[in-house]
Amino acid sequence: MDRNLPIGIFDSGVGGLTVYRALHESFLDERFVYLGDTARVPYGTKSLVTVERYAIENSTFLEAHGIKLLVVACNTASALALPAIRKAVSVAVVGVIEPGARAAHKVAAGKTIGVIATEATVQSRAYSRAIATIAPGAEVVERACPLFVSLAEEGWAETDVARSVAEKYLADFRNSGIGALVLGCTHYPILHRVISETLGGQIPLIDSGEATAIEVQSVLTSRELSRPREEKQPQDGIRERELCDDLDHFYVTDAAQRFARVAERILGAAPSVLEAVEVWGHDELRTF
Repeated sequence: MDRNLPIGIFDSGVGGLTVYRALHESFLDERFVYLGDTARVPYGTKSLVTVERYAIENSTFLEAHGIKLLVVACNTASALALPAIRKAVSVAVVGVIEPGARAAHKVAAGKTIGVIATEATVQSRAYSRAIATIAPGAEVVERACPLFVSLAEEGWAETDVARSVAEKYLADFRNSGIGALVLGCTHYPILHRVISETLGGQIPLIDSGEATAIEVQSVLTSRELSRPREEKQPQDGIRERELCDDLDHFYVTDAAQRFARVAERILGAAPSVLEAVEVWGHDELRTF
């Protein structure tokens, strides 16, 4: 495996950009290729068979374009399709649920763990199962917070509307004694401040993107896949690389211009290289 190949990331839409950001900040020497399946979002309302098919198509598309590691940034696909994905591709695959579960168990220190996610992820009980594997008998409370996705994408994360919705969803958690709250959807870190304030600022929030970066580091190290450092480094030792620069490649299956606008809200920059594609046909349609 060529260590200079990029790390592949896919999500059902734009939420996985929070995972991209966490990985980018953790691995400045790495390159990334991101696929947002914006033509078929949301995955949360789809059947298991459909989510598996979409996830496999996304994964094989990225593998065909040359990657050394695949990160499934979508919680729904991680919950429902990870075994199928691993059978379909030859590269190592990292989901977001198991890393988040491990981080929550460590932080909660024996207390109840809260999980907020989409309805599909909650119904799958993927986090409960993952936590039970790590800590049998651990108590987990899961809650669906579907409106958080729209608030994040519309840029309403810091509004009174977001605060009102967060209060409605999370008030019961505030004095529940939970030891950690997993942000079980990749959109939710965008509302980190509002969620934290609603909970009184006392409950640790687990960002699955940050937890996934730790898992990716382990895989890169164990498989000797880390990209070699650039020979020329700044004299002060500080390396800077912008998010969404032309070293990273972004694909979407629809609505590229909207993706670029939302990406700029989330990351502070629109992708420099963004292409609209049909993953099920592997035929590139147009470049923006």
